[in-house]
Amino acid sequence: MKRLLLVLAASFVGALALAQQTHVDEIWIDTRASFHQDWTDGGYNSHFQGDYLNLHIKGQLTDRLSFRIRQRLNKKIDDQNPFNATDFLWLRWQAAPFFSLTLGKQPIYIGGYEIDSAPIDVYYYGAFSNHLLQYYAFGATATFTPFEGQDISLQFCPSPISPAKQNAYTYNLYWNGHVWPWWKTTWSYNFVEDERKWKMNWIVLGNKFLMGPLVVDVDLINRAHFDQPHFFFTDWTVIGKAILSLGKWNLCTKVGYEKNDAENVDAAGNTYDLVLPAGNDYFYYGAGVEWFPLGGDHLRLHAVWFRDNHDNVHNVDLGITWRFTVYNRRSGSAD
Repeated sequence: MKRLLLVLAASFVGALALAQQTHVDEIWIDTRASFHQDWTDGGYNSHFQGDYLNLHIKGQLTDRLSFRIRQRLNKKIDDQNPFNATDFLWLRWQAAPFFSLTLGKQPIYIGGYEIDSAPIDVYYYGAFSNHLLQYYAFGATATFTPFEGQDISLQFCPSPISPAKQNAYTYNLYWNGHVWPWWKTTWSYNFVEDERKWKMNWIVLGNKFLMGPLVVDVDLINRAHFDQPHFFFTDWTVIGKAILSLGKWNLCTKVGYEKNDAENVDAAGNTYDLVLPAGNDYFYYGAGVEWFPLGGDHLRLHAVWFRDNHDNVHNVDLGITWRFTVYNRRSGSAD
């Protein structure tokens, strides 16, 4: 398998090399599989499952044009959405050190570290993240970098809460930076349409606190329609995650609570928020351990337990994640 990938990669690299200044920087694959178990009220179920198989390619067309591809090799391609299995397919023009323009399929810029994390590194999600119909979409993003490590982006792309083919959009203002070296941020304001053409305001404040071996994420989300009785603190989410690194081991936990008051409906009783309907709450929590036997990110074993307050099911995943480089331009070969 690896030899075949090397041949394909070499062919791809050779073709691109014909174009002046064009090169591939790196091609790599990562995958995750697990043995899932769940039980409730005396019932027990289990099965093996493949979670992810991703192909990554990144490189340069010119010194100012870079590209990135991430293709999920195990995800079904929908006839109505032929790029359903493609997360990244973008071209970025670095017009100046302080300004870039990104076109193509890219992450929808919603703040918060639960959504910002690569899916292969997330073992369970809350209602807000789970109910988004798409995390990645074709669109355009302009990014300003007034200072190193401080990016402010404006993005226009399809709505994350509407099917891909619907004429619904989101307008995003995004800040990815830091307040102090130990406090990183991924904050956004999102003006989001749904398929009914109703518009929601999302304020998403993702905060990462670096405290030596302990890293703590705190995501705060406020959702509101302009016609709601109260704009703040009636439709909201809070998520806390902590990872303690001890050598080759990570001890992890994540807890989230989400609530939408019953009053957040129109005169006909229709909920404004399609992500978490009015009158609902969602409480989820879990803990786990990760082991990196090789010392880097090439191989990871995990054991995770999680549950929520809706289905009363205990879930346990025992799994493995591994990554290998097919081609690296700096070394000219695979690992």
